[in-house]
Amino acid sequence: MTEGTTSAAAEGADTLTRLEQEGEIAADYLEGLLDIADLDGDIDMDVEADRAAVSIISDAGSRDLQKLVGRDGEVLEALQELTRLAVHRETGDRSRLMLDIAGYRAQKRTELSELGAKAAAEAKSTGEPVKLKPMTPFERKVVHDAVKSAGLRSESEGEEPQRFVVVLPA
Repeated sequence: MTEGTTSAAAEGADTLTRLEQEGEIAADYLEGLLDIADLDGDIDMDVEADRAAVSIISDAGSRDLQKLVGRDGEVLEALQELTRLAVHRETGDRSRLMLDIAGYRAQKRTELSELGAKAAAEAKSTGEPVKLKPMTPFERKVVHDAVKSAGLRSESEGEEPQRFVVVLPA
């Protein structure tokens, strides 16, 4: 093995270890939060697309966990930021950790991928740009990925929180 290969492999392992550590810190933080709120839930950890991914799931139906999702995922977004801050406090590094509760983000990802594909089809058929409603950064990223998969380009316009995706025709 060459030196470059060794260091690249070691760097990849270091990144995985760092992301696994972020997941562990986040899981501990969220378990404490669930205890305080007296909510039942299991914590699942993974590493997806170069970021730690933590999910809170419940066997007993996710009715209680819906409180942690909130309207349009607002509470989930806030909890994700608090969890990222808890990780930052422990590691000193900024975290890009993704939090999902009761499958909310997974379901939203599916819906947004479909929206992106439909907008791309519309832009292809009309030859006109398609502007979508304002979205969170997570939502815009999913739509951009779907548009790219459909073979078109998209860009974000506007200022937060009114930032939106524009799908461009070929």
